[in-house]
Amino acid sequence: MAAKKKESQQEPRDNVLDVIKLLARERGIDEEELIKAVEDGMVTAYKREFSSAGIIETVEAEIDRETGEIYVYQLKEVVDEVEDPVNEVSIEEAKAADPDVELGDFLEYGLDADKLGRLAATAAKSAISQKVRSAEYKRINDEFSGKIGELASGIIVRKDARNVYVDIDHAEAVLPRNGQIRGESYEVNRTMKFLVLRVEEHNDRPSITVSRTAPELVKKLFELEIPEVKSGEVIIQGVTREPGSRSKVAVYSRDENIDAKGSCVGPRGQRVQTIMNELGGEKIDIIDWNEDPALFISEALQPAKAIRVDTEVTTKEDGHVERYAKVIVPDQQFNLAIGRAGQNVRLAAHLTGYKIDIKRESDDATEATQSVIDKFTVADEASEEEVKTEE
Repeated sequence: MAAKKKESQQEPRDNVLDVIKLLARERGIDEEELIKAVEDGMVTAYKREFSSAGIIETVEAEIDRETGEIYVYQLKEVVDEVEDPVNEVSIEEAKAADPDVELGDFLEYGLDADKLGRLAATAAKSAISQKVRSAEYKRINDEFSGKIGELASGIIVRKDARNVYVDIDHAEAVLPRNGQIRGESYEVNRTMKFLVLRVEEHNDRPSITVSRTAPELVKKLFELEIPEVKSGEVIIQGVTREPGSRSKVAVYSRDENIDAKGSCVGPRGQRVQTIMNELGGEKIDIIDWNEDPALFISEALQPAKAIRVDTEVTTKEDGHVERYAKVIVPDQQFNLAIGRAGQNVRLAAHLTGYKIDIKRESDDATEATQSVIDKFTVADEASEEEVKTEE
């Protein structure tokens, strides 16, 4: 049934479209979607403010896409006998306004948008804000759900005592404290690379959480900077790091003609240096992965050189598997193997999955000598006991 318009045009709002366009651009929201959100907000506001005399069933709002003029109107059904004056109009009154109107048609009555008042304006603002948040969340979720675990470049826009806030493709991302590298400078307007961790709703707003400390960030930087890694010819088998200080990266080549470590280091160390610069000077040890645990552990302890690696794997009663390695190094390299504050052996243990016990070569020789002496001592004691028994 047709709806007949009656005095629905309102006074133009000179800047309404400009405001909507600006907001849409700033939030990265579709302009048409935002206009509809504003229209819905006006309808909600009007119903809340002016339905005291009865429930208004149909109110519609429209913003002219060219001029910015605002139309707010109510639809009333044309009936023989009016039972609901809020939503119905008699055929006699309707024909006085439009001779062509018929029973069952709907007549549009223009409403004054300026009469919304403060309460209605607040309600409209709330409804519009909710629509904007929903649209923004949908856009961010659609755009970033496929980027979880990937690199993203962003510009730091502000920070507070706990978080750093980053603009990534017109969306605000949060770098929480546990994702920040200790000692790293997060200056406003600085461009950095981040790992996208998750997208969620926080305080009724879409929130993107990013990290600078995740080991996966190092892996993604290798994929970005090293063609052989990006192509899959060189595989990153494992990464462990103490953010801002040191990382160890285990690599191997699927092509025997490609040197995995050499590809990652690059000519004169340029490739790995680029990654280190992106991480604020964090040192990176590139290690040849080996399926032999002893050889892999020996590699993982670089720059120290191991003389011998003995491994042992035991399964506990509860099914837990414990991996242990005893590593012998030259006396002069003991501190190098351990690293400052135990960092080198700690990272090697995390990378290989083995508990690593570092021994000096001289200590190991002493232990071996003592072990032999202990065996002879036990043997002598046993012989003496046999003699006593015979006597």
